[in-house]
Parts: sequence; structure tokens; C-alpha cells
Amino acid sequence: MTIDAPQADALTPAETAFTGKLIEMINHGATGLMLSVGHRTGLFEAMRDGRGMTSEQLAHRAGLNERYVREWLGAMTTAGIVSFDRDARLYTLPEAHRPFLGRGAAKGSMSSMFQFLAVLGGVESRIVECFHKGGGVSYAEFERFHECMAEESEQTVVVALDDAILPLAPGLIARLEAGIAVADIGCGIGKAMNHLAARFPNSHFTGFDLCEETILLAQLDAREQGLENVRFAAVDATGLAGDAQFDLIFTFDAVHDQAEPAAVLAHIRRLLKPGGVYLMQDIDAASDVADNMDNLLAPFTYTISCMHCMTVSLAQGGQGLGAAWGEQLALAMLKGAGFADVTTHRLPHDIQNLYYVCR
Repeated sequence: MTIDAPQADALTPAETAFTGKLIEMINHGATGLMLSVGHRTGLFEAMRDGRGMTSEQLAHRAGLNERYVREWLGAMTTAGIVSFDRDARLYTLPEAHRPFLGRGAAKGSMSSMFQFLAVLGGVESRIVECFHKGGGVSYAEFERFHECMAEESEQTVVVALDDAILPLAPGLIARLEAGIAVADIGCGIGKAMNHLAARFPNSHFTGFDLCEETILLAQLDAREQGLENVRFAAVDATGLAGDAQFDLIFTFDAVHDQAEPAAVLAHIRRLLKPGGVYLMQDIDAASDVADNMDNLLAPFTYTISCMHCMTVSLAQGGQGLGAAWGEQLALAMLKGAGFADVTTHRLPHDIQNLYYVCR
């Protein structure tokens, strides 16, 4: 932003602070897009050994165009993500940054989250139209959303299932080893179900998802692994029929963007066998915006809700509950669905979600 001298002199301290905040935000937003590019192109992995490189050396190592790599390094250097030796003209990814950037990052890839900025930006015009006319934007209009969600799920769910998530329900691992019927509603491309099917061959697994494209990918993955105790079906969760079919049901970050979340929870309760367990992962937020002021991810949560979670529900003629439906409303809806015993858990590896164990 350019301010001429008379205008600058007229700014109050509060105005000066606010314009400075806006400048910081536009820089952070731009850096976020470059973090996504670095994640998708493998540049962070190419820098992970900590060796200083010129832009030419990095481009060669990553198999990329040097001119684009040089400009990316300019953004990363001035943003403080990459360090730069002015005399030697070498770029280095600092040791403290390496565990959080790129695929396979040792402490979880935070750079993967920045992919959502471009995904959401791709439907901005459609969202603006919805502000004027109402309605919603369908799943099919989001490019790469399922791909990004699968990568996020790999980090927060799949790698944590064995050691963190399953132990939340005492005795569950022993039951899986003995053999039970398990369902995942909103399974995406089936990473969780296929992982569990491989680990627990005596149990039987079923993944349901609204999108046929993701179901096909889940089935392909299962075939490639030679798994015979898992199946997938493209089904609307509100249309699941039958009673007491499963001993264990999962939903991972799936309930809040359903068209009719209360109906889905009621169906899940009906589908559980006596003594069964429902394990729900969903966004960790409060139901009242006033109680989210100190939530570190609240702006991101409301943004992704407005531009995806809420709008895909409204596109189906649904409730549009939104990602920030919150713990209080979630507990009330679980009680309304017939779950008498609900415990909540926060896991150190997942700063965005809350885990509900329901019986």
C-alpha cells in the first residue's frame, strides 16, 4: 500500500498499526502460496539435508526450471523460511524448519496445509456469487480437494491410528484382532480402511463416501494391496439402511459438512451393534464465535468452512452447519442421536481436531 506524506501524517496510531497488520497479512498470504508450491514441487525435500545450494544446484537436484526456483527462493528467503548466504550465494533450509516442511517431514508436514489456499481460491468467484444469490458450491467444483484431504488424513489419521487413535477406546485393538465389522463413513480415498484392513485380517471393513471418484481410488488401492477384507461403496450417508451392522464406526472430519448431520449421526447410532463404538474426529472449536477468539486456527477454520464445508452442504440443499459447529453443539447432537456415553480427547499430533469416543 502506498501512502503519500500528508495521508501518512494523518494516520492515528491505531490506523498505523492496522495498516501494518494488513501489510503483514498480504505478505503471509503470498508466502502461503509459495509454501504450497514448495510442497507440491518437492523443493523442501530437495533442501532437507541442510546443504547450502545455489538456485541452479537446487533446480538440478529437484528436476525443476531454474528461473522459477530462483524466484521461489526469493519469496522464501525474504519471508524467513530459507536462509541466504549473500557472499557465497547459497540457500539453506534451516535445521529448525526441516521437520515441518515437505512430504515425509519428521514432525508432520505443515506445508501441506497451505495447498488449501489455492484450492479455495479457485472457487472464490462462485463463493462470491453465493453471497449474492445463496445456494452452494458442489464438491465437483473443487480442484484437488480430495487429493489435499487425503494427504492431510495421512498425517492426522493414518499414521496415528495404531498408537494414538485406537487406544482411545480401551479394548478396541483386541476386538479388532479377534474380528469385528468396521465402517468408515466419509472414507475419502480409503487410506484409513485399507491400513486397518491390512493390520487386522480377521476384521471386515467397509468404507462409504458420497463421491464415486474417491471410491474408485479406494478400491484400486485395496486391489493393489491384495486386501480381501475391505469393500467400498458410493453411498449418501443419510441413506444407509439396516440396523446393528457394525461393531465400530469411524468418521474422520466428515460430519460437519454433511447435508443433514443430525440424520447422519442418528443413522450411525442405528447401525452400531449393542456394545459398539463410534469414534468421531472433527474440528476442535467452540460453537460460539466469542469463545474462539483464542483458537489459533479459528480464522482458517471459518475460512475453509465458508469456502468449502458450509457451501458443499448448502449445495445439497443441506443445513450448512459449517466447520466451526463446535464441541458444545457436537455433544448435544450426539446426545440427541442416542449416544449416552461420550468422551472427548485432544491428541498432541493433531492441533486442528477433537476426538469423540461415543457409546
